[in-house]
Amino acid sequence: MERTTVLQEIRKMRFEETWNEWKKGRLTQEEAGRSLGMSERSFRRYVRRVEEEGIQGILDKRLTQASARRAPVDEALALVEKYRSRHDGWNVKHFHSWYRREGGRRSYTWVKKTLQENGAVTKAPGKGQHRKKRERAPWEGMLIHQDASRHAWVPGQLWDLVVTMDDATNEHYSMFFVAEEGTASSFQGMREVIETKGLPSALSTDRGSHSWITPEAGGKVDKKNLTQFGRAMKTLGVGMIPAYSPEARGRSERAFRTHQERLPKELALFGITRMEEANRSLNTVYRPAFNAEFVHPAPEEGSAFVPWTGESLNEVLCEHFERTVGHDNCIQFEGRTLQIPPDRYRFHDVRTTVRIHRSPGGSLSLFYGPRKLVSFSVEELQSLHHKKNSRSTQSSSGIRPVEALM
Repeated sequence: MERTTVLQEIRKMRFEETWNEWKKGRLTQEEAGRSLGMSERSFRRYVRRVEEEGIQGILDKRLTQASARRAPVDEALALVEKYRSRHDGWNVKHFHSWYRREGGRRSYTWVKKTLQENGAVTKAPGKGQHRKKRERAPWEGMLIHQDASRHAWVPGQLWDLVVTMDDATNEHYSMFFVAEEGTASSFQGMREVIETKGLPSALSTDRGSHSWITPEAGGKVDKKNLTQFGRAMKTLGVGMIPAYSPEARGRSERAFRTHQERLPKELALFGITRMEEANRSLNTVYRPAFNAEFVHPAPEEGSAFVPWTGESLNEVLCEHFERTVGHDNCIQFEGRTLQIPPDRYRFHDVRTTVRIHRSPGGSLSLFYGPRKLVSFSVEELQSLHHKKNSRSTQSSSGIRPVEALM
C-alpha cells in the first residue's frame, strides 16, 4: 500500500474517533480541534463536510483526482518509445538534454519519473557517505585541469580523450582524441587554451611521466628537474600543481564519468568510428552542447587569464634539446645528420651549442641563442632517414658508396 493511502486512512480514523467524542459531548470543538492539530474553525469546516458528503469528505481530493496540467498518456508513451528506440542505455540527464534540444518542454523530474514508472530506466543507488566539497577557484583562469581518459569511445578501439577545463566554471576549453596521451597532446591542449583565452595562473595535472619526473614510484614529484612540458610551463609563467589522488582530480574525474556515459552513445548515434571524424564532432557538436549544459558562472566576477604577448607559441610549446656542432658544421640527432648551412654573418658554428626545437608535428628547427639557423620539415627528415637506410644497405651488401670510389 502506498504511503499516501496509509496516511489518508490514519487521518480518517483519528477524525472519526474525535468526532464521535465531540458528538457525545465529551469534547468541545476547541478541544477536538486541538487534539487533531487544527483550529476550532477548521474542525467546524470538517464537520460540515462530513455531514454533507460523509466521512469521505475529509479526504484530500488532490490525491485521487488527476491534475488538469498532467501530461497526456500518449505523450508519456511516445517519450518512452523514443528512449527505447534511439537512446536505450542513456542516463536520464543525458537523454533529457537531447529531449530539450529537440523541442521537448517537460522538466527533468517528469522525464525521469515517466521513464522509471514504465521500466525504461532503474533508480540510481544511493550516493554513499557525505563528503565536504572542495570550493571552486573564485575566478576563471585561476586554476585549470588537464587530464586524459583511456576508454573504448568507439567499439573495438581504445583512444585517449584529452580534456583541459576550468576549475571555476567547468568550461571545457579543449577536447580531442589521440592514440596515446603524451607531451605532444599536453602542448596541444595548452595551445588551444592560450590562443582562445590567454595564460592561466596555474595548471593541475596528474603525475604522468610527460608532466612530472617522479624519482620514486608513488612518491613526490621532482619540481627541480623538469620535463619538456614542465619547462614550457615555466617559460610561460604557468604554475604547475601535481595531483596525488583521484580526489585532487575530482572535477575532471566527474567530467570523464559524464563523457564516458555520453560520448560513445553520441558517436554511435552519428555512426562515427574514425578518430578524425570523432574530433570534428567533438568541436562542432559535443563540446558546445556540453558547455551550454554544464558551464556555470564563476563564484566571483573577473578573470585571471593574461594575454600572451611573448615570442611565438610554436617555439615555446615544443620539445627543446641541445647539441654541440661538429667540425663539419653538422649535428647528430636521433640517428640523423643535420647540416647547418653557411651564414654570411658567421664564418662557422663549429663547437658551439645549438638548441633544437621539435614541434608536436615532428618538424625541427635549430637555434643559436634567439636566432634560427635552419628548419627541417617532416618530409625532409624522412628523406634524410631514407638516405641513411639506403647507405646502410649498400654497405652491408658489400657495395661501396659512390663517394668512396672517387
